[in-house]
Amino acid sequence: MSAQRETLSIIIPAYNEADNIQAAAQAVRSVMEREGIAAAVYFVDDGSTDGTWEQIGAAAGEWDMVRGVRFSRNFGKEAAIFAGLETAAGDCCAVMDCDLQHPVETLVEMYRLWQSGYEVIEGVKEDRGKENPVYRCMTALFYKIMSAAVKMDMSKASDFKLLDRKAVDALVALPERNTFFRALSGWVGYKTVSVGFRVQERQAGKSKWSAVSLIKYAVNNIVSFTTAPLYLVTAMGALFLVLAVIQGIDSIVSFATHRAVEGFTTVILIELIIGAIVMLSLGIIGGYIAKIYEEVKGRHRFIIAGTVGLPDRRKERGDDAH
Repeated sequence: MSAQRETLSIIIPAYNEADNIQAAAQAVRSVMEREGIAAAVYFVDDGSTDGTWEQIGAAAGEWDMVRGVRFSRNFGKEAAIFAGLETAAGDCCAVMDCDLQHPVETLVEMYRLWQSGYEVIEGVKEDRGKENPVYRCMTALFYKIMSAAVKMDMSKASDFKLLDRKAVDALVALPERNTFFRALSGWVGYKTVSVGFRVQERQAGKSKWSAVSLIKYAVNNIVSFTTAPLYLVTAMGALFLVLAVIQGIDSIVSFATHRAVEGFTTVILIELIIGAIVMLSLGIIGGYIAKIYEEVKGRHRFIIAGTVGLPDRRKERGDDAH
């Protein structure tokens, strides 16, 4: 396989996944060799603080198909995915998790569909596997919010995808800094098909996603991909305008008929509710302004501190170093 130019680039973001690197590389290698697919694995170390980078280097030294990219610090999974897409040299690119919860056998099925003419192959979760009940509820709520915000069914969506080079180039060419790969892969269009898969048990370690990080991930992706929350602010303003008009008419009628205007407690509660909604609305608008500020600065999505196994391979496609 080492003598062939890669047709499939497999991008694997890794953050503190030292215990999974060797297993992931071995699993992908054995399946790709068995199926006769000229593939390369691109591990992207997202600023890990354990021995992830050392394990990537060891895997690259042992297997010619393994490459590695190391960030100068933690930039997030989205940045790691796009770093892999920018670096990959294959005719098609796949993204999968380092913990092998995305089955390699399904990746082969995706590759065969790509060979038959499909350009975007989406991995769809048929079963989420064993999860903590609290985490499962948080995840379900997250996807409901995301689905409503982006107007796409995200309930079974995942980062497990395979994209043709045309789709990869379209994504990499996007100038935006704040990206949401899970939704953007559908946004670019092209000939698309879905493949179902069952989420496997983690090979080792624990998930790096906490409730707080999941909420931050949801907020960042909603703001970066849709303006729906801004329209929600407008809707709330219109609703309270109607309520204010009704309350005003009632007060005028009470004054004209010489009836005492009662309900001081109600007025206080209404003022508190309106104040809370105003503050919430300012927060939503502020979130969008913050993202605009980040985009205007034009900083890079990530900074690469080191690579392994890359220079000669990138020359195969005639690309310059990033």
